Amino acid sequence: MVTGYDEAVAALTDPRLSSSPVGVNGLEEEMAHQERTNVLMSSMLVADGENHTRLRNLVSKAFTFRRVEALAPRVQAHTDALLDAIAKRGSADLVSEFALPLPMAVLSELIGIPAEGQPDFARLAVGLIMPPNTPERLAKGARARAELTEFFEPLIAARKADPKDDLLSALCAAQAEEKISDRELTAMAILLTLAGHETTASLIANGVHALLRHPEQFAALRDDPSLLPGAIEELLRYEGPVSRGVARFTVDAYEIGGVTVPPGEMIIIGLAAANRDPARYDRPDILDVARREVPQQLAFGHGVHFCLGAPLARAEARIAIGTLLRRFPDLRLADPDADLSRREGILRGMATLPVTFTPQA
Repeated sequence: MVTGYDEAVAALTDPRLSSSPVGVNGLEEEMAHQERTNVLMSSMLVADGENHTRLRNLVSKAFTFRRVEALAPRVQAHTDALLDAIAKRGSADLVSEFALPLPMAVLSELIGIPAEGQPDFARLAVGLIMPPNTPERLAKGARARAELTEFFEPLIAARKADPKDDLLSALCAAQAEEKISDRELTAMAILLTLAGHETTASLIANGVHALLRHPEQFAALRDDPSLLPGAIEELLRYEGPVSRGVARFTVDAYEIGGVTVPPGEMIIIGLAAANRDPARYDRPDILDVARREVPQQLAFGHGVHFCLGAPLARAEARIAIGTLLRRFPDLRLADPDADLSRREGILRGMATLPVTFTPQA
């Protein structure tokens, strides 16, 4: 495991490390099985070099700064609608009633996912992001992939027959030009939906929870909304969605931090640890929404695999948290002493976040 900031950046940008686990020692049989049965093994998440560039280029235009700015009014509209639904009650679970449905609503419009018959993406995400280190978890992941494939395949067929103004239709057009295979198209749809949903939901919930546990930071951000862009970066650094890190695999012997790692081994890059490296950050364990002139946080990764949806995630978090603080300035934890549980999996997200506030007419 790599925990230092500089070492993490080096590992994330080194082309000698592979994103594919296919050659890992002792897992050859399992990886061969995964390549045959796991559609996500055809996604850009585990692709390298030209193959990764080809897949990424097909969707990168959907997540540019300009495209995200154009989406901002829709993000605001969805945010307002969700908060309108809880305003009169004076209490809510900000995970199930806000942090989870908001990115799903935005992604549904962007990708082209109809609300009717939509599966429970939050439930299925858990099956896909749990470490597959037990037979039960392997089976749960397989069921989740099967259910998502069954959902997307007829939707893809419908878009091929009747294209819309959405990302799924654009991918179908690329498939018609043989720029992407059928399996890669399905993998892309699943990856974009679940990655953009679960990580953003965790960013919003983690961020609000951190602010509520630090009332002085909550007050500073509430009273000075100009701090919001920097505050989102600080919340990503302080408690981002990816805690255990991302995996890379050694093709040849690889030296990092004075240690030589043999071929066929896994390196875990601890993004959360790197984001609190005292060699790079002053007072790394202190939440400070007014932090200035700090190194770029690594919550979205670094290098060619830098999170494609980072601009959209930042915009959603900025709008969601900013609107929440503006509309409910006395927002507080329903039980400040409660030990709130976390969602299962390799991501760090809240399972529930009960809050109270002054009811609004």
